Amino acid sequence: MPPSDLVKVAIEWPGAFPKLMEIDQKKPLSAIIKEVCEGWSLGNHENFALQIADATNFYITEKNRNDIKNGSILRLTTSPYHTAVQLHERIQSASMDAKLESLKDLANASRDITFAQEFINLDGISLLTQMVESGTDFGDLLSFTLTAFVELMDHGIVSWDTFSVAFIKKIASYVNKSAMDTAVLQRSLAILESMVLNSQDLYHKVAQEITIGQLIPHLQGTDQDIQTYTVAVINALFLKAPEEKRQEMAHILAQKQLRSIILSNVIRSPTAINDEMAHQLYVLQVLTFNLLEDRMMTKMDPQDQAQRDIIFELRRIAFDVECDPNGGSIEKRKSMYTRDYKKLGFINHVNPAVDFTQIPPGMLALDNMLYFARHQQDAYIRIVLENSSREDKHECPFGRSSIELTKMLCEILKVGELPSENCHDFHPMFFTHDRSFEEFFCICIQLLNKTWKEMRATSEDFNKVMQVVREQIMRALTLKPNSLDQFKSRLQSLSYTEILKIRQSERMNQEDFQSRPILELREKIQPEIMELIKQQRLNRLCDGTCFRKISSRRRQDKFWYCRLSPNHKVLHYGDLEESPQGEVPHDSLQDKLPVADIKAVITGKDCPHMKEKGALKQNKEVLELAFSVLYESDEYLNFIAPDKHEYCVWTDGLNALLGKEMTSDYTKSDMDTLLSMEMKLRLLDLENIQIPEAPPPIPKEPSNYDFVYDCN
Repeated sequence: MPPSDLVKVAIEWPGAFPKLMEIDQKKPLSAIIKEVCEGWSLGNHENFALQIADATNFYITEKNRNDIKNGSILRLTTSPYHTAVQLHERIQSASMDAKLESLKDLANASRDITFAQEFINLDGISLLTQMVESGTDFGDLLSFTLTAFVELMDHGIVSWDTFSVAFIKKIASYVNKSAMDTAVLQRSLAILESMVLNSQDLYHKVAQEITIGQLIPHLQGTDQDIQTYTVAVINALFLKAPEEKRQEMAHILAQKQLRSIILSNVIRSPTAINDEMAHQLYVLQVLTFNLLEDRMMTKMDPQDQAQRDIIFELRRIAFDVECDPNGGSIEKRKSMYTRDYKKLGFINHVNPAVDFTQIPPGMLALDNMLYFARHQQDAYIRIVLENSSREDKHECPFGRSSIELTKMLCEILKVGELPSENCHDFHPMFFTHDRSFEEFFCICIQLLNKTWKEMRATSEDFNKVMQVVREQIMRALTLKPNSLDQFKSRLQSLSYTEILKIRQSERMNQEDFQSRPILELREKIQPEIMELIKQQRLNRLCDGTCFRKISSRRRQDKFWYCRLSPNHKVLHYGDLEESPQGEVPHDSLQDKLPVADIKAVITGKDCPHMKEKGALKQNKEVLELAFSVLYESDEYLNFIAPDKHEYCVWTDGLNALLGKEMTSDYTKSDMDTLLSMEMKLRLLDLENIQIPEAPPPIPKEPSNYDFVYDCN
């Protein structure tokens, strides 16, 4: 039988000495449990189960039994069914203390899907909802009831559609009360969010019970978890609202000043924003911008007088002309309009309405132009007049560029796309203005005009200019400016010349190292540098390192030292009384391990000393510094490096001794640094010389070799 089917474990039972035994993974679990029970002379083995003995307490089932590793600690406990029956009874206890304890246990046990299934089969969820509806519990009792409910529902075993209006009303009432226990409020918000997201029917019921006005006060506190859950509920209501209700809801959010409340209480609060909050703000940002989708996908109707009036308005503001319907002949008026529309930079001078039939950006472009003309009139007039008086083909067409720019901004902000599950890319500056998209447009259209002049562009260069503008906007956005003014000043510094410099340096770094001769040179140098790194690692192993001993008792630190012999054949190691000053000689280290006996190097959570129960288990930093050397059949030498650097040196050195690849981050960065230095040194003489793609041809042989001089 291959030994992989046998797992060595320890099994605990309260009040008894732990048992060490081998589990045969081919045997049914029930047979193993029976064997364990008989060892402690316990009858009715079907009433027992095995659990992982750590903070999770997960039950072991036929499905997950292969996760048991050598050296695991298991616990014999009552079976999920019996535990569920007991808890079902205990949470109905008349004694408050007993009830609180059992609800605490239930909240804990419900995280395990095996237990959850059994408890749900006993109609446990109905029992919990009845307890909530009765309204007799509050404080800790209520918060543990709701925690257990959330944990059970998270397994997705029961559909959300089954809940009564009374239950929803009760949960909503906890959110609507001003002074509510934080834990209860947090769970209630989580339940409302799940209800809205998981059921269209419940969305309507929840939307009737809870108003935005009742949610807003929770954003004004200082507890970031509560704020996060509150924004999550608002997002869920927004996301599930039918198309026609969304604009109405956005209107209410604006009335209640949601944006400025989030800005002052969340974004500008002294507490740093955690990932979950950043995700919810990103979702809110996406949903807000998605309200523009309707206008973005609406074509202009050239027959619609109101829409044509907007174009007249743009003309009026720019050229300060009143549209006098009786002035002059029709022909004269037409030629005046055509002249003005040409100055405004529309593609179709005769009927500019046609320009807005392209979707996207549809009518959204016209909305932006009108907003710019009305709210930043001086800038608008300056741009139009500046470009309409030029005759040298260098004019920047305001109409055409506004339409293309609006389309580009919609692409950058992904208008119309649903929010992604795990993105937290929100921009604080969009929370600083009620009309942030239009303001964003106003800044960018002025940037476009400035870049156009810097590039001395003509209409043939239109697409090139748009590419540069896109790059300027993207680069300014990556710095997450806190306000629109900050964004503006960032763009000021990203002039066309600056973009050219950035592109040039990026190209230098890339192109130079992408041509074929250079790549060949890199490949040639790489093995030499790898050898150099390997020698450095082995020299460091020969110097040796002092490691801390692993002990669960945190009294005083004990140390041990390990070093490689100069001939790279043996690892010498031994205990030390205190941290050494300088090097420890080989002869003072009592133990030896021949390198030839080493079978493998194991790192992280696969190390045997990381699987043991204890404080170390929870410590992520320690996990990242742990490695073990496997020798003989099942013997390990376990290490915890003093820091990341030593960890990389030792794992690299040991892998090098075994003839394996050195894969640490430290090797990668050493390789990049040394390779790039070596390449630059070798290419120094080629400064400003174009390296040809193909090697130069070998010249023909000379007709005679009379010119060769023999020195002998």
